[in-house]
Amino acid sequence: MTLLDTTSRSGCKWLYKVKDNIDGSVNRYQARLVAKGFEQTHDIDYDETFAPVAKMTTVRVVFTLVPPRGCHLHQIDVKNVFLQGDLEERVVMVQPLRFQSELNKLIVCRLKKSLYSLKQAPHTWNSKITQQLHKMGFEVSKFDSSLFIRKDQKSLICILLYVDDLLVTGADLVEINRVKSQLLAAFEMKDLGDFHYFLGIKVIHIPNGILLTQ
Repeated sequence: MTLLDTTSRSGCKWLYKVKDNIDGSVNRYQARLVAKGFEQTHDIDYDETFAPVAKMTTVRVVFTLVPPRGCHLHQIDVKNVFLQGDLEERVVMVQPLRFQSELNKLIVCRLKKSLYSLKQAPHTWNSKITQQLHKMGFEVSKFDSSLFIRKDQKSLICILLYVDDLLVTGADLVEINRVKSQLLAAFEMKDLGDFHYFLGIKVIHIPNGILLTQ
């Protein structure tokens, strides 16, 4: 974020939330700065907003690969997903509360990175992760734009993207770990290991396959 003097600006606010553990105890206190996206103007500080998400049909197809083909299914969680996109438009925002300049409170912030509640936030993240996966040799499926496939003579790796959740599947565990390492080096992510929970679906691993509970 850089500072500049301008009169064209959008508002922002802080959101506070207490994250609880399963037993009801406090896990952490969360503070998030969000933009007032409803103050944005089309063709001025935002343009494209669409970002695809995985189809449930595709999710079920990925699940079916695990038991019969002996594929591994791993999950990656993206940290602060909408803060990782790069803004193409010129977006300016008022100074956040308690972080205001004492010298000039009329100065505003020009955002270089995306921010929660910006209209283009989902689109910027989807564009960035798509570009990274293309660099890693993945191609978008013709049937679902959230499914990325990389196939060579040695292995087949599939990545399913649903906003901040990524499912990585394939029969070659070494190659899966290599792909995960590349993603973790490019973005702020958390490797969750074997897949257990996705879009309200709980997975229980058993010797001859998986059980799904929704």
